[in-house]
Amino acid sequence: MQLYILELICIPLATWLVHKLVVKRLRNAYKSTSLAGPPSTSLLFGIRASEGLLRGDPNKMYEKWEKEYGSAYQVPGPFWTKRYVLLDPKALAHVFSRTPFGYTRPGAQMFLRIFGQGLLSAEGETHKRQRKALTPAFSNAAIRSLTSIFFDSAYKLKDVWDSEVQSEDANGAVIDVQQWMNKTSLDSIGLAGFGHDFHALDGERSEVQKVFDSFALAPAVGKFNGVITFIVTFLPGGLFMRLPLKRVKLFTSLATRIREVSEELWRKSKVEGGNDEKESKVRSAIGTLLKAESASTEWKIDVDEVVGQINELILAGYETTSITMTWALIELSRHPEKQERLRKELLDLFSARDPTHDDFSTGLPYLDSVLRETLRLHPPVTQLIRTAEEDDVLPLSMPLINASGMPLNSISFPKGGQVVVPIRALNTSPTLWGPDALEFKPERWMDDESGLTEAARAIQGYHHLFTFGDGPRICIGRAFAGAEFKAVLSVLLRNYVFELRDGPQTPIETIMTILPRPKVVGEKGYAVPLRVKAI
Repeated sequence: MQLYILELICIPLATWLVHKLVVKRLRNAYKSTSLAGPPSTSLLFGIRASEGLLRGDPNKMYEKWEKEYGSAYQVPGPFWTKRYVLLDPKALAHVFSRTPFGYTRPGAQMFLRIFGQGLLSAEGETHKRQRKALTPAFSNAAIRSLTSIFFDSAYKLKDVWDSEVQSEDANGAVIDVQQWMNKTSLDSIGLAGFGHDFHALDGERSEVQKVFDSFALAPAVGKFNGVITFIVTFLPGGLFMRLPLKRVKLFTSLATRIREVSEELWRKSKVEGGNDEKESKVRSAIGTLLKAESASTEWKIDVDEVVGQINELILAGYETTSITMTWALIELSRHPEKQERLRKELLDLFSARDPTHDDFSTGLPYLDSVLRETLRLHPPVTQLIRTAEEDDVLPLSMPLINASGMPLNSISFPKGGQVVVPIRALNTSPTLWGPDALEFKPERWMDDESGLTEAARAIQGYHHLFTFGDGPRICIGRAFAGAEFKAVLSVLLRNYVFELRDGPQTPIETIMTILPRPKVVGEKGYAVPLRVKAI
């Protein structure tokens, strides 16, 4: 049946693909530098190993290719096309600085169809206008006013866990922390972003959460789905949503449920009057959007764009932060000495009160280091793809040898060419981060980042990382996510000790839900059971 569907999809598109992916790209071939890279093994798919790019953790493949081909190489795509994989910081800084004008997202139309007219789908002047309108919701002043909401969610979580831990013996309770990080993140984004309580920590399962959870029950991206998903980035945006795949149906369902919630939040805010004094004191995203929608300036956004922003903020606030907090608890459970160091820092300074926003900014260096190291090792988004809108020349910080054996100091890149940014591979490259690149080592960030290599210090990304992207498209919610992470971890580490249920060597793998998520090998779904003990 799957082979029949594969033929049904591929054969009618052959003529279109030949024109778009062969004739047009071959016409530009002379403009591009030919780099070394893995050979093509399939006319239709380019390279069968490309399937691995869609699995939860493609990092081993990128590690192998970096050792063989260096910091920039080409990977064959469908029908003689190719993609450039970049791990050169100077070349990447150039690409990110020219986004969203010189380089655009090939999946933008897919995001538009799923989530509406938000920042994820916007390009060029539209992206610039939307970002300008939304920026006040993520300023330092706004995050400072929202920190108490993050603490409220953290303490509500603590109340639930206290009951579970107290009902067990001295060995503590085994808790699936990922499920609870999901609930904490959903309630936090609801309250801090829109003044809406999803009541996930109270045991209620909203329709949005049900659809989010259903991705964990969907089959992992296998050969068939992986190949199709790899190909559709070359196809018109709307085609993806018409493919007869289970994950496409889940995305469609998710889009419908989030849109229903977003439209209800918007109607509620309009009725209650989002521009009153209370709303301006709490600089929420919904308040900022209300002002932007009613503005008469060039930064005005319309109702469809407002709903699109709410859709995307719910998705980003739920998925990325919950994944990062889960990984932090896993790593601290693997390294009890680092967990104890963090706990000591927190209790020495804040045994009688909670840290303030300013304390988080400057007074808890090890907590900040744990956050950065978690973001380095486990970026929620593991790779990005960008398409050149015009011919370009990419500068290199490290010389390369091309496919003909000649040295290169730059790469000629054609209009329509695609760049793959393997974020996790960049964040863990031994060339950039040294021989301990794959180790969880928060200490590297301490004492003015004294543990970073010169190559890592030269990376221009946020805190020398590409986890949030860079340039004009850098993640607008990075400070929001960081504040939530620190508030939740500061409460949990002052009250509990965490251990992996089956010991520090418990194998962890990643599975693809909406984004790659950790799970304990052998568990159903994406469960991460930790043993939690009260202090």
